[in-house]
Amino acid sequence: MSLIGQPGDPAAVRCLTLDDVAATYVVDGKLTMRPAAFFPDIPSGYWSTRPELCTATGDLVMSAGGLLVERAGTTLLIDAGIGAMTRDFAIFRVDSGSLLDVLDALGCRPEDIDVVAFTHLHFDHAGWAYANGDKTFPNARYVVAAKEWAPYESGEHRADATTPRHVISQLAVDRSRIELIEDGDEIVAGVHAVVTPGHTPGHTSYVITSRAGQRLVVLGDAFHSTAQLTHPEWLSVADSDASGVISARRRLLAELAEPDTLGFGFHFGDQPFGRVITDASGETGWEPVPTSALAAPPR
Repeated sequence: MSLIGQPGDPAAVRCLTLDDVAATYVVDGKLTMRPAAFFPDIPSGYWSTRPELCTATGDLVMSAGGLLVERAGTTLLIDAGIGAMTRDFAIFRVDSGSLLDVLDALGCRPEDIDVVAFTHLHFDHAGWAYANGDKTFPNARYVVAAKEWAPYESGEHRADATTPRHVISQLAVDRSRIELIEDGDEIVAGVHAVVTPGHTPGHTSYVITSRAGQRLVVLGDAFHSTAQLTHPEWLSVADSDASGVISARRRLLAELAEPDTLGFGFHFGDQPFGRVITDASGETGWEPVPTSALAAPPR
């Protein structure tokens, strides 16, 4: 069934097909946020006038997971969700652990993944990289931007609670098997890295180009909310470099303005796939596109 979900709902398992490319949101779970605490730059009135973005209690649901990209016999997973976790933090709650089950339901085993490419190493994007000390995707090449890995090159964990220690320590052990990439590198056929530092030192977006030239820009956490498409200056508490984030967003907005280009946002509720549009007043916004809903939200 092809449909569009609601912006405030947790994401369903949705697939978008672009010519020879199938891109499926493999949902791991959700984070339930207090928007005023996570987005201190966004005026409180923004949320009160858009009740469809929040739950009845005023919370914001942000799904997490990985994007499965399949084409011509190559299976790429962009980001690896959170991992098995149900926990309350100061400003959000985590309920996750479904990524491997969702992959299984899609007919994809962990050993079938050829490449795992990380947008960055925060817990909600790299959590399933390792489980119980083992590489979750045993045959995959792990790809991360050189700038993202640089702070951990010594194998030591920075004082950053959002970066999972178990992932950093295991990546350090497997350092010879990590592929460090730069801006513009092609990680698999038709998928290029766009290194967009700001949210983290080497945050990376990816541009997927189909055989016929249709494009999908994987935004990572350059944007947490569609509100930031309109207001790139609205930051989150997780953004480490304000000027870098704003520069990264402007670069990505230029990419999204190119013809035949869609975007994918991990945290955009049940409207993860869409295009950026500009209205008559010149304001930028998000227009979700129809997708095939393969399964309900797993959490």
